[in-house]
Amino acid sequence: MAELAALEDPKIREVNERHGDDHGVNLGKLRAIAKRLKTQQELARELWKTGDTAARLLALLICRPKGFERDELDIMLREARKPKVQDWLVNYVVKKNAHAEELRLIWFRDPDPVVASAGWALTTENVGKKPESLDLEELLDLIEKEMKTAPDRLQWAMNACLANIGIEHAGHRARAVAIGERLEVLKDYPTAPGCTSPFAPIWIAEMVRRQPA
Repeated sequence: MAELAALEDPKIREVNERHGDDHGVNLGKLRAIAKRLKTQQELARELWKTGDTAARLLALLICRPKGFERDELDIMLREARKPKVQDWLVNYVVKKNAHAEELRLIWFRDPDPVVASAGWALTTENVGKKPESLDLEELLDLIEKEMKTAPDRLQWAMNACLANIGIEHAGHRARAVAIGERLEVLKDYPTAPGCTSPFAPIWIAEMVRRQPA
């Protein structure tokens, strides 16, 4: 904890706080610590218990993803309120855990929009890798009905799902684009030069353009 505190940089914290995170640690330096520590499941659990964002990010880098039980991951996800912590927990740990599909189904329609956003992130993973586990038409119905008024983080996750349906599944592409155009979610989101807009119709068109013929 002292080592993490010594890495605190006010400028990094200022940038992170604009995105809802509350740490000022350079992630490259954090990864260097994780590389030195290697996998340490019990230390990861102790770091998580501190509630400190930088410590939790380090925990997610040194843990053994398959070493968590379903209920343990459910509790961790509900505790993970900061965007970066939730993102790493879902992508680095839950997706590699045997209980990922069970958790997806639990979280997907959770009344807490932050928890639900994790369910949508796992659903987006299935859009590309396990579409047979999903009813894509039903997903599009849900997105069309709820995305426009969803809270920010949930809206972002639903939008990513919409875009990936359009990118990965040509048979649903026209409808995905039409939904994006009608709802206009993230249409005016500021996008840096050289980056792809998160506005679904633009995102879909660009990623389809990059696909091999």
